Amino acid sequence: MLFSEAMGRKVVSTDTASTVGKVSDYVVDPRLPGIVALTLSRTPQGSALPWGNIIAFGVDAVTVPGAAAVVEPDQYLAELAGKPHTLRHKRVLTTSGVQLGTVLDVDFDPAMGRLAALMLEQGPIDAARLLGVGSYAVMVRA
Repeated sequence: MLFSEAMGRKVVSTDTASTVGKVSDYVVDPRLPGIVALTLSRTPQGSALPWGNIIAFGVDAVTVPGAAAVVEPDQYLAELAGKPHTLRHKRVLTTSGVQLGTVLDVDFDPAMGRLAALMLEQGPIDAARLLGVGSYAVMVRA
């Protein structure tokens, strides 16, 4: 599944069948590499949905056990979240200092949250090469 395909997807509580938010961004830990949380908009409380609180990441909605699954970001999530750590639309540099292009999208496994590939105009780059995401660029192994 691509990041772009799930942006704006509703997050629904299975205990009340009500919407508890919408996917507005992804919090990625490049060391995994994987999604550790979702950032939500339109929530009654909190803005972070840790990946472990997700029941399923379906094609129509993300399901959670209840509204309490959405929390305020802890220090770990706060350090990884925000515009400086966003993958999409960021330049990609190798450890040898070569710019490969710009991340157009990110392919991930919706069952596990693992990143599969960074999608560039020139083609995909295996996410296993991902080293870091900063305000200037995404760094990958040469």
